Amino acid sequence: MVAEWRKSTWGEEISLEYGKAIRGYQEARGKFRVFGSNGPVGWTDNALADGPGVILGRKGAYRGVQFSREPFWVIDTAYFVVPKTELDMRWLYYAIQHYKLGEIDDGSPVPSTTRAAVYVRELTVPSPEEQRAIAETLGVLDDRIANLRQTNATLQAIAAALFKSWFVNFDGVPPEDMQESELGLIPKGWSVRSLDSIADYLNGLAMQKFPPESDTEFLPVIKIAQLRAGNTNGADKASTKLKPEYIVEDGDVLFSWSGSLEVEVWTGGRGALNQHLFKITSREVPKWFYYYATRQHLADFRTIAASKATTMGHIQRGHLSAAKIAVPPPDEMTKHDAVITPLFEQTINNALQARTLANLRDALLPRLLSGQLRVNQ
Repeated sequence: MVAEWRKSTWGEEISLEYGKAIRGYQEARGKFRVFGSNGPVGWTDNALADGPGVILGRKGAYRGVQFSREPFWVIDTAYFVVPKTELDMRWLYYAIQHYKLGEIDDGSPVPSTTRAAVYVRELTVPSPEEQRAIAETLGVLDDRIANLRQTNATLQAIAAALFKSWFVNFDGVPPEDMQESELGLIPKGWSVRSLDSIADYLNGLAMQKFPPESDTEFLPVIKIAQLRAGNTNGADKASTKLKPEYIVEDGDVLFSWSGSLEVEVWTGGRGALNQHLFKITSREVPKWFYYYATRQHLADFRTIAASKATTMGHIQRGHLSAAKIAVPPPDEMTKHDAVITPLFEQTINNALQARTLANLRDALLPRLLSGQLRVNQ
């Protein structure tokens, strides 16, 4: 403990106020965010608390902590935090993460964080000036990460819109330049191809058959959970001596074909391709083309998977053969590639930069919050 920091308990520093139930927030388009135990869940025209504020999950397997600059609403599965002393709200957000208040469990059948269990926990509190300095140091990183992710959302929306305009709707192509096909009218000179004819969909391995060499020499196993999270935190371990095609690198396109069907560009670091995931590659078309072509059929694939009378819905390779896309001739593809590839590559670079900044933030947070590292150092 730093000598000049005061020792206290959470009950002396904060009050955890219950959120309130609200109807229609999932469909609403109001100006205030609605938060639940896991984060943002909708919108409303009314605010329950002023910003800046901190939200702590109360019920559920995962109880996260969120920070909101603006006024917000909290539903009854979460708390909003009210300081009792002079506390910087963003420092408080980082302190709650550091002390892992969201991992406190009262032992009830539904995992819960109770006020009583939180209030007795101890913490050390820096001066208000140092709180603000710590919050600013970490906040700069979080703000940059948020900006990169927002930029990526915009870039992805632009690229997806271009793909749909050019390869699905064929906007701007005159009627006299169209021809009949099994997809209906498509531009003359284009061909109709199945997804598995333009790209290779490699299924992963049962990685339990490939144990790691040691606790220090291994590859993290990329399963559906890791694909959804975008990282390998808490992943199983596998051998580093897999065939190269079963090793996932940043920028690879992955498709989970069972359970939760997702198609994503992986930027979570090197790992091992687990079964139930396809790694998609192609020597015929650019990466962005097979990525968006697969996503174009994702809604249909999800419908197929949902109709399966099994515990885990899935699609089969035959569904890849049945899924068709219009493919332009090489010279036409080259023209489109010159526009979309820069957008696509920028999203990958932005995601990798965000990961680097997140790793730096995660390394700094415990050291700054414990006083092991001071901001002026």
